[in-house]
Amino acid sequence: MKSAIAVRHMHFEDLGTLGPLLQGAGYQVRYVDVCVEDIAALNPVESDLLIVLGGPIGAYQDDLYPTLKDELRLLEKRLASQRPTLGICLGAQLMARALGARVYPAGGKEIGWAPVTLSAAGRESAFRHLGQDGVAVLHWHGDTFDLPRSATLLASTGFCRNQAYAWGPNVVGFQFHPEAAAAQLEQWFIGHACEIAAAGLSVAVLRADTARHASRLELQAHKSFTEWLASIDH
Repeated sequence: MKSAIAVRHMHFEDLGTLGPLLQGAGYQVRYVDVCVEDIAALNPVESDLLIVLGGPIGAYQDDLYPTLKDELRLLEKRLASQRPTLGICLGAQLMARALGARVYPAGGKEIGWAPVTLSAAGRESAFRHLGQDGVAVLHWHGDTFDLPRSATLLASTGFCRNQAYAWGPNVVGFQFHPEAAAAQLEQWFIGHACEIAAAGLSVAVLRADTARHASRLELQAHKSFTEWLASIDH
């Protein structure tokens, strides 16, 4: 059985719909919780797939959250080996930083359901399903990043150009949340209540948009990640 390690910053920001998909694809999934387990003790190249998940802190805030230094070292070694790696939101930002790119505040919050626009490379990738007509994805971030050197842009929005990128065939990062699961987002609405209020957003609207868009995203994400997992080189 193949192995997947998911580095998790907040308990409710987990693999979402990707969890059952990975298990169905023959992966044994293990969560490693930041600040609970020793990230520095992880072997950076041992697992068949490494996933770094989201969280509400900045990828550049290692002075406030020293564990980020361990995550960066983990990613630097992992990426140097070109082993299959997936970053989501904070995870994508940390990957970008590990690849030498700048991560910084975006100048506002992008929170809620909206479509992405695929680049030419994105339309040719496994993730083309996420940019098809009628698909909205979940955005939840206030930071952005420069596209890492040698990376390929896959998707953008008007607010944030670098929404998804590939770095070679085995590494992909998403600023948005392709893993979002409708059944779990009530936990997000509670856990991120202060951020939602500060951004002047409505939980009722977020809930209604989740009911409208989440099932379509789940279907398209399943297509994309099934295709990507079949293509990566273990």
